[in-house]
Amino acid sequence: MKNNYLFTSESVSEGHPDKICDRISDAVVDLMLYKYPEARVACETMVSTNRTIIAGEYRLPKGIDITNDEIEKLVRKTVYDIGYEQEGFHWEKMHFECHLHSQSSDIAIGVDKSGNKDEGAGDQGLMFGYACNETDALMPAPIYYSHKILKELAKIRHNDKNSILLPDSKSQITLEYKDGKPVKANSVVVSTQHKNNCSQDDIREIIRETVNKVLPEGWMCPEDEFYVNPTGIFEIGGPNGDAGLTGRKIIVDTYGGASPHGGGAFSGKDPTKVDRSAAYLTRYLAKNVVAAGLASKCTIQIAYAIGVSKPLSLYVNTDGTGKINDSEIEKIIINLVDMSPRGIREHLKLNKPIYVPTSAYGHFGRVPDESVEGSFSWEKTDLVDDILKDI
Repeated sequence: MKNNYLFTSESVSEGHPDKICDRISDAVVDLMLYKYPEARVACETMVSTNRTIIAGEYRLPKGIDITNDEIEKLVRKTVYDIGYEQEGFHWEKMHFECHLHSQSSDIAIGVDKSGNKDEGAGDQGLMFGYACNETDALMPAPIYYSHKILKELAKIRHNDKNSILLPDSKSQITLEYKDGKPVKANSVVVSTQHKNNCSQDDIREIIRETVNKVLPEGWMCPEDEFYVNPTGIFEIGGPNGDAGLTGRKIIVDTYGGASPHGGGAFSGKDPTKVDRSAAYLTRYLAKNVVAAGLASKCTIQIAYAIGVSKPLSLYVNTDGTGKINDSEIEKIIINLVDMSPRGIREHLKLNKPIYVPTSAYGHFGRVPDESVEGSFSWEKTDLVDDILKDI
């Protein structure tokens, strides 16, 4: 195993065009689940210059309805909350189209519980979860600190209406690893949209202060490897600078490339879609394995077939760091949680309107909001005692 190396991860802010779409799609999911916890929804969003379009399918029972006006108000509020009041993308002035329609009956038949048949997966697919002991959140350090930089910049912008910072921004960190552990930043890249006619020196100082606040002491990169708006002026941003789509930042959403990815996006999908719920499950299991001290890193894969409730496979890989054999870990965790789509949702309490906060700064490594049932429930380490008692 290579012990000394450089590894890079990136993050994008809530105001990045693709992340705007993720947030709108998850706002629609939350609205549907608020109306009916068993709602089915798959919502895709596209944004461009002063234009937002949503499409997809949903299912609500008779007597519970949703109107286009209701959805439009939600979408405009979502864009407002992010902070877009620009000439090229404005929450109030943008053109909006809604193309949501009823869910396919063919999909519904495969997923629905009936007779002796348990609820099946909403689609085939494979999902990965990962955890490591590089940070307190048991997340890989490069993606963890990339997210934190942008979250801090968002706080500055939201707390000061006169801030020169605007919503669209990106970060990227390259960390140096020695003996398999991160020790410092080799380079840092931050690009942020800003108001017209701002001093790049002023922007650089805001970013420098933020990065120094986020990184552990002594980790700051050399000055000649600290890149802020490396192309120069960044005044035209957001959907006016680049179109956005739901589900295009799946590596930002997960582990920054430190782990395999099954390929499915999360945002815009209700929790019967195993792309989302089983990815949360595998993170939950992997995190508890590492929290239990059985390994310093753990990758878990699970796979499903559409309409079938039981998983087709379970795979554990601790990359040589396990205190016991990976096959033994598999035997322990396979009975900890019912891994059917229904079992996952019930155990993690996923049929709740909890998804808007996941739409930016990562779905993993977050702190659950104890006042909101189901909030980042997959980040809890409440399986540790059950894991250890079986050893």
